[in-house]
Amino acid sequence: MRKAVLVTGASSGVGLALCKRLLEEDHELHLCLACRNRSKAEAVREALLASHPLAEVSIVQVDVSDLQSVFRASGELKQRFQRLDYVYLNAGIMPNPQLNIKALFSGLFSRKVIHMFSTAEGLLTQEDQITADGLQEVFETNVFGHFILIQELAPLLCHSDSPSQLIWTSSRNARKSNFCLEDIQHSRGQEPYSSSKYAVDLLSVAVNKNFNSRGLYSSVVCPGTMVTNMTCGILPPFVWTLLMPIIWLVWLFHQKPESLNPLTKYLSATTGFGSNYVMTQKYPEEEILGNSIMDLDEDTAEKFYQNLLELEKHVRATIQKRNHQS
Repeated sequence: MRKAVLVTGASSGVGLALCKRLLEEDHELHLCLACRNRSKAEAVREALLASHPLAEVSIVQVDVSDLQSVFRASGELKQRFQRLDYVYLNAGIMPNPQLNIKALFSGLFSRKVIHMFSTAEGLLTQEDQITADGLQEVFETNVFGHFILIQELAPLLCHSDSPSQLIWTSSRNARKSNFCLEDIQHSRGQEPYSSSKYAVDLLSVAVNKNFNSRGLYSSVVCPGTMVTNMTCGILPPFVWTLLMPIIWLVWLFHQKPESLNPLTKYLSATTGFGSNYVMTQKYPEEEILGNSIMDLDEDTAEKFYQNLLELEKHVRATIQKRNHQS
């Protein structure tokens, strides 16, 4: 029986590279591309099938910054699939990134230069905005839209006899200092991307606590610094080419979900000679040689999860009221 894999944000960047690698690893997958732009997804589907004709590649249109879209897509997926083996929660945004030039030059001449480039800590600020759902756009896109997707797809994911796995695209830029339980949407801060990625790390921990017994496991990965549409909005492509190699994140596809440490982030890395390898970042971890601290708290993770459940109740009630009025 074909393994069924769902990838959000599959039409470009990390998501597209991931789809190509997954089909190289298993050319008979049923790969479902979850994309906002259907025409782009169709073009990607045709290209993937041309190189992997034995695969089954389908499309579901979804915009994770629009909860109505998430609910529609979830319903469609539940009609199509009996189960999903892997869900890569990869779609994300970093709107209008602004480079702090002063921090950049200051960091270039400090002992933390490697740490600065590997995490972008202190380098980037973003201008967030409010979505049609009344939520902060970065939070809804990077975190909450995916959370609702998981909640809706639970019947396809929770099978104790054969575990399913969630794999979140996180970042080395995920910083505890940019996250606050009293402001989970980061409405009062200037680094919503960093906050959202730390929230992803917390949510993965909470999912494992609440869903492992039902056969669902969750892991977070950092694909490393890659030249994508997101990073090219910060610096020109040739600068990134000089700074960092292209790296990968398919290793978890081969691991048994129940064997992975829920308090570990898996990071793609590349040696100076171009060899790929996976490094781990565990909690707690000392900050040595530029490695950032995972710095997760299971109690905070559970409180955050409960906050999301409360927010879910609120937005569902709001959407139902809006639909009833229309």
